[in-house]
Amino acid sequence: MSDLRKSVLGMHAKRSGLAAASKQDFTPVKWTEYFDSEEKIQTEHGNFHLFSKGNEGPILLCLHGGGYSGLTWSLFAAEILKVIHCQVKAVDLRGHGNTTTNNDYDLSLETLASDVVEVANYLIEKVGTPIILMGHSMGGAVAVEAAYHIKSVVGLCVIDVVEGTALDALSSMQSILRGRPSHFKSLPHAIQWCYKGGQTHNLEAARVSMPGQIVNMKTNKLAADECDDIDMNNIELTSSSHRELVASSYTLTEVAEESDESDEAKCSDCGKPPLPKSQKTDVFKCPNNFKVKDDGPQYTWRIDLSKTEQFWTGWFKGLSQKFLDIRIPKILLLANIHGLDTTLTVGQMQGKFQMQVLARSGHAIHEDQPHNVAEIVSGYLVKQKLAEPKSDFIQPPLPSC
Repeated sequence: MSDLRKSVLGMHAKRSGLAAASKQDFTPVKWTEYFDSEEKIQTEHGNFHLFSKGNEGPILLCLHGGGYSGLTWSLFAAEILKVIHCQVKAVDLRGHGNTTTNNDYDLSLETLASDVVEVANYLIEKVGTPIILMGHSMGGAVAVEAAYHIKSVVGLCVIDVVEGTALDALSSMQSILRGRPSHFKSLPHAIQWCYKGGQTHNLEAARVSMPGQIVNMKTNKLAADECDDIDMNNIELTSSSHRELVASSYTLTEVAEESDESDEAKCSDCGKPPLPKSQKTDVFKCPNNFKVKDDGPQYTWRIDLSKTEQFWTGWFKGLSQKFLDIRIPKILLLANIHGLDTTLTVGQMQGKFQMQVLARSGHAIHEDQPHNVAEIVSGYLVKQKLAEPKSDFIQPPLPSC
């Protein structure tokens, strides 16, 4: 576990030198670069927002992890549509993104799964095609639960969540959440933290995904909706290629580095991050020639995950056995083989599911390695005859089982 305790700022030094840093672009990218459309689905409990790409084949209903939004699937959606016929539907779960409900902080597993069932039933009635559930972290647990209640579910993909390791790490989750910045001075500031802090190791993913996780403190508008009209008055270009800005307490925190065994850093939503040993404010180095006026915080998190602690255990308790018992084709993608618990290890040996480990990836595997995840998932769906390949499809090596 010690290899996960990395300095938030130190991560960048291992990726590149200062020359490379000065060329990095932390401006946001609009969701329209990856998805075709967005829509709201009204249910008894709220209006659920989702992004869509593709118009034929089975529906891949994608569920994000805690604190993320449907935009976390942007790069994956663009990649998988290149090789198979399918429709990607990425929903903002309750309390996240642009979804609004009667109680945004009721994140119990039962409520989240019920929401997904309602959305899935609407899509089935409207489109009439089978559903393949994909879930990352918290969303993986929700996908497993919802799969038992959706008749048209034909496949299940769970990304980087395992009951044993998730439950073991819950005791340190509040400390992990407190270690994140509570506010950001600007949208590029937030994107830079997302990338340099290791929430994603893919800068392109950070540029499209992070705006879906924060809101403007003055307007309460989701930052993703401001990508076309960013307040550039709050950002000044400087002649210096690498300015130092002194960070205030709401800007950035640094976690003391213990080991350089791994380049991984984990996100705050499910399970894997360890307890930071120490925290301190530090100088915020702002590449890409940005100088942010110190007008105070402009953005904060869409949802305060620390207020949902009462639901955390319920997300993961019994997850492994429920995953094994569901009788549909299923695949598990992990960032680290050592995270596999006893129940899943036995199930894997018995061939009850397919598994693939993607090394050199952080917790958000589908953001860090969207091409590889799309290749694995598409190959698996074609193998199971759940989706049709496109003309340039090449069958990848089958996942280990």
